[in-house]
Amino acid sequence: MTPAHALPVPDVLHEFDTGPEGLSPGAAAAALERHGGNTLPAAEEETTFQRLLRQFRDPMIYVLIAAAVATAVLGQVVDTIVITAVVLINALVGFFQEGKAADALASIRDMLSPTSEVRRGGTWLTVDAEDLVPGDIVRLRAGDKVPADLRLIEATSLRIEESALTGESLPADKQLEPVAADADLGDRSPMAFSGTTVAAGSGVGVITATGADTEIGHITAMLGQVEQVETPLTKSMARFSSILAVGAVVLAVLMVIVSVVLYDTGWGEVLMSAIGFAVAAIPEGLPAVMAITLALGVQKMAARNAITRRLNSVETLGSVTTICTDKTGTLTRNEMTVRAVVTREDTYTVTGTGYAPDGEICLRGTDTPVTPAEHPDMARMAEVAAYANDADVDKQDGQWRLAGEPTDGGIRTFALKAGVTQERPRLAAVPFDSEYKYMATLDDMDEGTVIHLKGAPDRLLARCDRQSAPGGGTEPLDLEYWEERIEELGSHGLRVLAAASRPADAGAQTLTTADVDDGGFEFLGLYGIIDPPRDEVVDAVATVQRAGVRVRMITGDHASTATAIAREVGLTGDRAITGAELEAASDDELRVLVADHDIFARTSPEHKLRLVRALQANGEVVAMTGDGINDAPSLKQADVGVAMGIKGTEATKDAADVVLADDNFATIAGAMKMGRTIYDNLRKAIVFMLPTNGAQGLVIFVAMLAGMTLPITPLQVLWVNLITAVTLSLALSFEPAEPGIMDRRPRDPRASLLDSEAIIRILYVSVLIGGATIAVFQYLVGEGVDLDTARTVAVNTLVVGQIFYLLTARFARVSALRRELFTTNPVSWVCVGIMLALQLAFCYLPFMQAGFATTAVGPVGWAIPTVAGLIVFAAVEADKLIRRTAD
Repeated sequence: MTPAHALPVPDVLHEFDTGPEGLSPGAAAAALERHGGNTLPAAEEETTFQRLLRQFRDPMIYVLIAAAVATAVLGQVVDTIVITAVVLINALVGFFQEGKAADALASIRDMLSPTSEVRRGGTWLTVDAEDLVPGDIVRLRAGDKVPADLRLIEATSLRIEESALTGESLPADKQLEPVAADADLGDRSPMAFSGTTVAAGSGVGVITATGADTEIGHITAMLGQVEQVETPLTKSMARFSSILAVGAVVLAVLMVIVSVVLYDTGWGEVLMSAIGFAVAAIPEGLPAVMAITLALGVQKMAARNAITRRLNSVETLGSVTTICTDKTGTLTRNEMTVRAVVTREDTYTVTGTGYAPDGEICLRGTDTPVTPAEHPDMARMAEVAAYANDADVDKQDGQWRLAGEPTDGGIRTFALKAGVTQERPRLAAVPFDSEYKYMATLDDMDEGTVIHLKGAPDRLLARCDRQSAPGGGTEPLDLEYWEERIEELGSHGLRVLAAASRPADAGAQTLTTADVDDGGFEFLGLYGIIDPPRDEVVDAVATVQRAGVRVRMITGDHASTATAIAREVGLTGDRAITGAELEAASDDELRVLVADHDIFARTSPEHKLRLVRALQANGEVVAMTGDGINDAPSLKQADVGVAMGIKGTEATKDAADVVLADDNFATIAGAMKMGRTIYDNLRKAIVFMLPTNGAQGLVIFVAMLAGMTLPITPLQVLWVNLITAVTLSLALSFEPAEPGIMDRRPRDPRASLLDSEAIIRILYVSVLIGGATIAVFQYLVGEGVDLDTARTVAVNTLVVGQIFYLLTARFARVSALRRELFTTNPVSWVCVGIMLALQLAFCYLPFMQAGFATTAVGPVGWAIPTVAGLIVFAAVEADKLIRRTAD
C-alpha cells in the first residue's frame, strides 16, 4: 500500500473515507471501536518482590542457602544465623542500590497530547487525544503537541520541531506536496508525527495512524522487543560463580565419602565439616563487595555529573569498545551559530559558539578582528541580520537564552558580535514562510526607508539584479560566483542563508510578498551557519580514541552536516553512510559497513537499533548516547545506554543506564576511566578473596582427607570470612586508578575474569596461607598446647596472612614497597585496624571466647602469625619481580 506521504491530499482523504468536514460522530465511534484508543501499550513493571528475589540468583548464594538449611537441620543455630545473615546482607545491598527498574514506555506516553482540536460533522470540537481515530481532521497551532500521525491538507508557514524523533537540528518546514514513498523520516515534509511540537505557523491534517501504529508507537514496540543485554561483568561473574559453586560442592561430597569410608567418621561431624568447607571455599562476601564497589563508583560518577541507574553499567563503561553517539545536542550544542560570512569583497570567519555574543569577526586566514567601520560590506550583512529577524537572545540567570527560531538566533548573535542592534523602527514585515522561504522587513533607516531581505539563496538570487561591489557601489550580479560559494559552504556542512536589500518606494508604510517579488534587490552576501561541536568534545573524543575505543556518529541529520561535524571532532571516515544504504543492506552486509565506517546519516530509529545490534554481533561492547525518543530503543539495546540529562527526553533517560547531568560528551571519558578503575578493583578483590577462601578450604579439606583434627572449626571459618569481607576486601574498592589506565585497550569482553597469572597467584597464596595455618596448628598441638589455644593461633595465622597479602595485592604488578602504600588509600589502613580490633575481640573478650571456642594468647600467639604473613608478602613480591623482569 502506498504510504500517506507519497499520496496527493484527495487520495489520502478518499483512502480514509473522510473529507474536509471530518468524520461523522457515528463514523468516529465505529473507527474507535475498530482501531482502539490513541494510546501506547503499557509496559509490564517489575515488582519490588521480584527485584528482591533477583538478588538471590547466584550459584554461590544457592550453596550458602543450602548450607544454612543443613545447619538448621543439624541444630547448629549459631552457624545458621551467621550464614543467613551473610546471605541477607548481600541481597539487601543489591536491592537498595539497584533501585526500581525503568519504565521507558510510560515516559513516552507522557509526551502525547492530552487534548486536540478535531472537526467532526463540520464542527470543530476539543476532544481527548486518546479518542482520536484515523480519518479525523485535526487542527494544529504553534505550541501544540501533534496528537497522532497526520497527513497535512493545509499548511501556513508550518514548522514542526522533530529533533527528538528524527535528529534534525532545526524545525522541519512542512508543505503539502507528496514525496517519494521511500523518503527518510526527516524528509517526509507533508507529514506531522505524534509527539512532536509545532514550532511556528498552523496547519490542518488528516490522521493516518494512532496509538501503536504511529512512528512513536513503532519506537515503543521496538523498546518492548529489546531485551536487556548482560554486561561483561555479569557474564564473567555468572561463569565464575557457577564454576566455584560446583567445585565446592563436588569437593565437599568427596570429603564426606573419604571421611565415612576411610575413617568411619560420624555423619553429624562429617556434614558439619563439609558445610564448613563449602562455606570456607565460597567467598560469600564477594557479592556484597562487588555491590559496594559498584555503589562507590556510582557515587563518584554522580559527583562528576554521570548518574548511573543500573549498578553493573558502571563497570561495563570500562569495557566499552565502541561509542555510538548522536550528533545534535550530544556532540553539538544544538545552538545554531554563524561560522562564515561571504561577500563579494571578502570572506570572514566568525568565532564563538552558541547564543552568547562572545567572539570575533576576522578575515579568513587571519586572526585579526575587523570592525564594521573598516568593512562596510560586513556591516551591511550584520544590518540585515539585525533587522530581518524576529528572534531575541538575552542573558538570563547567567546563561544566554534564545526566544525564537534557532537559525534567526544564530543570525542575531552574529549581528551582536558585529556590534549592530535593531535601533531603528520597523514599519512592516513579511514573515518567513516555507512557501517562499524568505523574510523581509521595511525599516526606517537613517538613509531612508529600506527593505531588508534574508532567506534561501536561490530565492534571493532570483530577486536580485545587482550585487555589492568590492570597494563600494554595485555591479551586475555574478550568479556563477555565488553558486560556487554556496556549494563551497554546503560542502563544509554549513546551512547557507543569503542577505539582500534595496531602498523602498518613497512614503512606503506596508510590505507584501508582491513588493519583494518585484525584485530590484542588491545581493549582499551569504551566511554559513552550523550547529557547532561542544568546546570539550574534541579533547574527549581524542581521549577515548587513545583508550582504544572507536567513536561512531549516528544521526538523523544530513550527510554533509554529519561529515562536517565528524571532521571537526576528530572522527575518521571520508563519507557518511546514509539511511537508504542501511535500508538496502542485509544483516551480514551491515556488519561489514559498521566495521569500515564511522559516520551514519539520515538514520531512523530502526537503523540505529540495527547498527547497535550489528556492532554487538561483531563482538563489540557498545555504548550508545542520545537525547531524542528516536534514540530510546538503541540506548536500551546497547551494553551501556547514555542519555543526556538536560536536553534528553524522559523516555530516553528511562531507557538509558547512565544519564549525563551536564549533557557533556566529555563526561563519558571520565566515566569510562571510572569503569576501568572499578573493574581493576573488583579483579583485585577477587584475586585477594579467593586465596583467603582457598586457604581456609584447604585447611579443612586436607584435615578431613588426612583424618586430622580440624585446625579451625566451621564457625571460626565463618568468622574469618565475615570480618574479611567487611574490612580487607572492601579496602580494595577505594584503590585509585592505575597509572596509564586510559592508554590501554579495552579488555576483551569474552576473556575470562581471571587470567593465568591470577590463577597461579591464587593457587600458591592459598597453599602458603593454608599450609602455614596447618603447620602452626600441628606444631602447637605437637608441643602439647591445648586445642582451643592451637586453633586460636591458627585463626590468627589466617587473619595476619590475609593482612600481609592485602598490602601486596593492592598493586597488581608493581612493588608494594613504595610510598603509595601509605598515602594513596588511607581506607586500607583503617580496614586493617578494624580487622585487628575484631580479631583482638575474638581472642580476648569472654563472650567471643564462649561463642567461638577461643582463648587468650600471649605474644608468641601473634609473633608466629606475623612471620607467616611476612613470608606470604615476600613470596608475592618475588613473583611480581620475576614477572616484571620477564616483561
